[in-house]
Amino acid sequence: MSQTSTNPDVRKPSLGDALTPLLLLIVLLWASVQFFGADSSYGPNQIALLLCAGVAALVGMKNGYTWNEMEGGMLHGISLVFGAILILLAVGALIGSWILAGTVPSMIYYGVQILSPQWFYAASCLICAVVGLSIGSSWTTAGTLGVALIGIAQALQLSPEITAGAVISGAYFGDKMSPLSDTTNLAAAVTSNNLFQHIRHMLWTTIPAFTLAVVIFSIIGLNTQVAETQSADIDILLGALQGEFHISLVSLLPLVLLLAMAWRKMPAYPTLIIGALAGVAIGMIFETDAARRLGGGDGALSVLKGGWYSLFDGYKSTSSNENVAELLSKGGMSSMLNTIWLIISAMAFGGAMEKAGFLERIVNWALSRVKTVGALVTTTVLTCFGMNAAAGDQYMAIIIPGRMFREAFADMGLHGLNLSRSLEDSGTITSVLIPWNTCGAFMSGTLGIATWHYAPYALFNLICPLLAIAYGWFHFKQMPLSAKAAD
Repeated sequence: MSQTSTNPDVRKPSLGDALTPLLLLIVLLWASVQFFGADSSYGPNQIALLLCAGVAALVGMKNGYTWNEMEGGMLHGISLVFGAILILLAVGALIGSWILAGTVPSMIYYGVQILSPQWFYAASCLICAVVGLSIGSSWTTAGTLGVALIGIAQALQLSPEITAGAVISGAYFGDKMSPLSDTTNLAAAVTSNNLFQHIRHMLWTTIPAFTLAVVIFSIIGLNTQVAETQSADIDILLGALQGEFHISLVSLLPLVLLLAMAWRKMPAYPTLIIGALAGVAIGMIFETDAARRLGGGDGALSVLKGGWYSLFDGYKSTSSNENVAELLSKGGMSSMLNTIWLIISAMAFGGAMEKAGFLERIVNWALSRVKTVGALVTTTVLTCFGMNAAAGDQYMAIIIPGRMFREAFADMGLHGLNLSRSLEDSGTITSVLIPWNTCGAFMSGTLGIATWHYAPYALFNLICPLLAIAYGWFHFKQMPLSAKAAD
């Protein structure tokens, strides 16, 4: 985070200089959440970030930088995420084509089959994990399947609060571990790590935390008296999926291909693009009616047009079941444009803060008493949680600490994968525990359960940050800087 200028009169920033744009950002993001709620990430936060980037530039100019130098810092920050932008566009295309191919519907169909009244909480967690992993979105998973599971829980006279915690635990596990997730791609990009290496390194904290959460949900379920009741909602869901798609193992071929390419350590972008094209091919062959309808015609060219449409604007379900229609009407490169807008705005702010030396000043202040690996990981986790609480958005809790702590991890001889894992162990999954955060507000409004009521049962989201801190203090699975990350 070095700072250079052609002006010999450039002054080092004071702590007040460094904190001024950040504190203003916290205030504006808080106001954004108050005014716009769950929609604050769809424009209001971007305005706040760009305004604060301008404030950072002005304070930097006060200290001797020129406007061209500050603008160059912002452009440099944006340039760092061009790779992530390409991956996000590929992810959007993949989601749309996989729905058209019946890949996502088949994963949901087979996942729902494990539902059992005696194991309802654990099964809810596992089902949401499967769906979240397949579509890479915790919000979509909770907003569709989660709503149905809450209704089933009420019909079975089970706890809606525990069910909400299970839904959120599973959804965030899937979101965190999915190569389709924007936050997973973002954490890897902001720390300059390979996407699949980042996912593999997260297994060490994520799998134990999720396993422990499922075990606890199982124990709770086994100690709950549940009536054996046929779930009509699940039957309706399965029927709706079968009515729109040819559910079969063949539909899972794009998933198998993607996993095989990932296992062979192919770069993320071509892997995702090939997976998306495989989805289009399967959709055109086995889901011809859906592709033709999406293409808006009757001939063979309409099938091709429908496959093309799924890549850029996603799939549009015609199911009479509203939950299924909402769940499956998504994807396409266009669906990622808002996330890209947010990332560009955030990186412009981060670039200005870095160019002016503000991030270096804040890092030095925050790390002044950090002497051990455990203290560094703990500081990172707490900073991400604090950013979630102060800024009200999980993207900020990944981007800002990710830029702030890069050099600190390197200086302590730790590979960047340790930082990207810490960002996800805290920044990604604690956002839903804060009522005024966009994620907390969304989950509370969608599931109909207050944040403070479901938070004690969002076990995965509570366990994972604590496990990350424990790993740091015990020096467990902290990859050294000199290690090869490929395996």
